[in-house]
Amino acid sequence: MAALAWIVGLAVDQITKAIAADRLADRGSVRVVGSLLQLDLTRNAGAAFSTGTQFTVVLSCLAAAATVVVVIIALRARTVVWAIALGLLLAGITGNLTDRLFRAPGPLRGHVIDFLMLPHWPVFNVADICITLAAALIVVQAYRGVRLDGRREDRS
Repeated sequence: MAALAWIVGLAVDQITKAIAADRLADRGSVRVVGSLLQLDLTRNAGAAFSTGTQFTVVLSCLAAAATVVVVIIALRARTVVWAIALGLLLAGITGNLTDRLFRAPGPLRGHVIDFLMLPHWPVFNVADICITLAAALIVVQAYRGVRLDGRREDRS
């Protein structure tokens, strides 16, 4: 299940980024749902909120290391919710890492394609949505006391 969530999340992320890069280049913001959702192509060399733009290579290496760690953890998941959460996390990490590896200006320095814009929020992409959904599912599992192996923690 983790592999399926990863493949689907990564595919949707990369396809939407390719479409955005092609169709939104040299355009201003495109309103989709009034001012609630707009499409606005940006290329982000940094981390969240475009911070750390001078550390693109470091961020790429951290994402590669995180990929290995999440794969190792995902192999231990024994519940559907944990598998989906870790698959989505992996999709988000590898989606943005793929941009850093294969987009301009070059390997480990590539800029991440962001194109979804909500009011009062930085521009983001499907990989970021996958990471956010994964975080929410992980919090739910932790709150419910469900471990990776499916056992529940004794909270007495």
